[in-house]
Amino acid sequence: MSTRPFIVAIDGPAGAGKSTVSKVLARRLGFALVDTGAIYRCVALKARRESIAFDDDTKLGELLGRLYITFQVVGEDNHVFLDGEDVSGEIRTPENSMAASQVSSRPVVRAGLLSLQRRLALETPKGAILEGRDIGTVVFPDADAKFFLEADPDTRARRRYEELFQKGVERPLGDVLADQIKRDQDDASRAVAPLKPADDAMRIDSTSMPLSEVVQSLELEILARLSKR
Repeated sequence: MSTRPFIVAIDGPAGAGKSTVSKVLARRLGFALVDTGAIYRCVALKARRESIAFDDDTKLGELLGRLYITFQVVGEDNHVFLDGEDVSGEIRTPENSMAASQVSSRPVVRAGLLSLQRRLALETPKGAILEGRDIGTVVFPDADAKFFLEADPDTRARRRYEELFQKGVERPLGDVLADQIKRDQDDASRAVAPLKPADDAMRIDSTSMPLSEVVQSLELEILARLSKR
């Protein structure tokens, strides 16, 4: 029997439901949750705070050596700590989201964070759910279960708009959609680890599916595979 934790990869574009689905799944299964998108957002935030250009590979590489990120579940939320500071809200502002898309396109950043993402997942005793954009293709191409969540652009933009509104950030829906379109283009066209489903990933369109149905669909598949280990 394999002693490696059961690894679940959940990829997809912004607004497809990855974060919410991953959080609920992790809680139901008793798995650790590794939000890889939050890791890139922390890099972007640290670079912004230190006035490091997003294309300065030398300084970005040096920054990675000073990066200390931890996750902690607080209530119903997975909080992100950068150098001991809770930055869960700050890393998800529209400005930092766009910055994260830029730094994540740098090969030095993606290569430098690979080992961190893998370590966070493999040090868990039971299993881990990793959500991001290249988990099933690059970070864990041998993941035990791979999923790719998607939804139509208008639905994803509306979800992002509501998320920002609930956090006290009011932006026109049109601006949210425009930012999303640009990020989709950047993520899909970058030379290193572009956003795309793994060949063996189960693709799920969440446009008209309630959260409970998406979670149950993924959970059934994961439990089926767990039973065969």
